[in-house]
Amino acid sequence: MSKLAPILVDTGTLEEYPISSDERLDSHYFLQWNLKRWRGSTFRKKADPEVGWYGFQLFCIAQDGSPIGTLPCDDQQLAFDLNLPLERWQALLKRDITPLHNWRKVQCDNGEIRFAHPVVTETAKDALKSKRRNADELAKRRERKQLKDLVEKIKQIGATPLAGNPAFVERVHGWILENYPDRNRTEPIIREAMDAVSMEGN
Repeated sequence: MSKLAPILVDTGTLEEYPISSDERLDSHYFLQWNLKRWRGSTFRKKADPEVGWYGFQLFCIAQDGSPIGTLPCDDQQLAFDLNLPLERWQALLKRDITPLHNWRKVQCDNGEIRFAHPVVTETAKDALKSKRRNADELAKRRERKQLKDLVEKIKQIGATPLAGNPAFVERVHGWILENYPDRNRTEPIIREAMDAVSMEGN
């Protein structure tokens, strides 16, 4: 089945979706699931098993949506994503409670109109926060290691007193990041950085 063009609607009446279409969760292998919330939901209690199964599948499919947490407003695409014939999907939509229960149309930042669900949106936002938190922690650990390695290399050069000066080491580190961000920190580069930082202090 060929990919259908996104639905674009010129309207200011829809709620704006809070997640940008530029956001990515490429390593999003686990879905945070509030079991008590699910058990107490009207959807789980009142939807028949077939509707409940496909509704849960939509929760999962939306994790790969763009923006994250959304679904296309297109019956053919949704039927395809659920491996259903279009007629069967449309029949499910005629039930009192459908697989799209509590999904609503929203305006995305790329101009597309898509379906969003408040709980799925909340879950996606939490996953993005976790991703940023992990990225920040990784960056901090990387910087701590770089600074530690830099201290040892400055000592090896024979400038032990300078290696014991945290402010000097951080300035050398910053100079290297600015001038040689993708290069290995060889002795010539470190010496050049030390000379540059020393000259700045004069």
